[in-house]
Amino acid sequence: MGQLDGKVVFVTGAARGQGRSHAVRLAQEGADVIAVDVCRQVETVPYPTATSDDLEGTVRQVEALGRRIVAAEIDVRDLAGLKKTVDAAVDELGRLDIVLANAGISVPAPTLEMSEETWSTMIDINLTGVWKTCAAAVPHVVAGGRGGSVVLTSSLAALKANANTAHYTAAKAGLVGLMRVLALELAPHNIRVNTVHPTAVATEMILNEPTYKLFRPDLESPTRADFEEAAFTLNKLPIAALEASDVTDAVLYLVGDSGRYVTGTTHVVDAGGQL
Repeated sequence: MGQLDGKVVFVTGAARGQGRSHAVRLAQEGADVIAVDVCRQVETVPYPTATSDDLEGTVRQVEALGRRIVAAEIDVRDLAGLKKTVDAAVDELGRLDIVLANAGISVPAPTLEMSEETWSTMIDINLTGVWKTCAAAVPHVVAGGRGGSVVLTSSLAALKANANTAHYTAAKAGLVGLMRVLALELAPHNIRVNTVHPTAVATEMILNEPTYKLFRPDLESPTRADFEEAAFTLNKLPIAALEASDVTDAVLYLVGDSGRYVTGTTHVVDAGGQL
C-alpha cells in the first residue's frame, strides 16, 4: 500500500523536470494525477520550454504505474482554463487532495536593464500563476472536507540573493507571503500549506547556457562543467545541483502523513547553500 492510496494530486509544470518527478512519485504512492503544462515556447524564456511530447511522456509513466491521469495543455496564466481543467478532472477522478504549484521559469537579467516584458512574464508565471493555480484548485480540496496539502515551489533565491535575478527572487519571495496567508486561512479546513526551497536542480530550467552564464559571468561561453565548478562553491555539501527526485522526497514528506502537522513553513533543500 502506498502513502497516498485513494488520493488525487494536481501538478502544474508536470511535463518534465520537478513536475514530472512529483507526478510519477506520488502515483507510485497510490495517487491519481491531474497534470498540466504550457507545452509551447514561452515568450522571453531563452531555453526550450515543455512540449506536448513531454507531457505525453508524463502520462505514459503514470499510466504504467496503474494510476489514472488527466492531462491538459494549460498556461498557469489562464485562470479560466485552469478552472475548467480542474473542474472536469475532479468530476472524472472524484476528488482532489493535494495541490503542487510547481510551474515556473528562469530568465536571468540585470535588474535595471531587463525589459518590462521580461519582468512581467516572470511575475505573471512564477507568482500570479501560483495564485491562479490555488484559486482554481484549492476550493475543491476545501469542498472535499477531508483536509489536504498545498505545496508551492519557491527557491533558495527567495532566501539568499544572487545578481541578475531580481524578478525571479521577487516572485519566489512573494510565494512565501502567499503561503503564510493561505496556511492561516486554510488551517480551519485541516489543509496545510508550505513552500519548498531547492538550490539549483539539474533540470532543463538550469541546464542551459543563460544559467551557465549567470553562474560564470567571467566566461564568454561557459559549459556545464564550468557551471558545476561555480555551483560547487555555492553549496556547502559537495554537490553542484540536486536531482528532481531530491525535491520530490521533500514534497512527499510535506503532503503525506509524515507532515500532517507541518504548515506555514519554508522547507529548505539547499545542500547548505544558505550557510
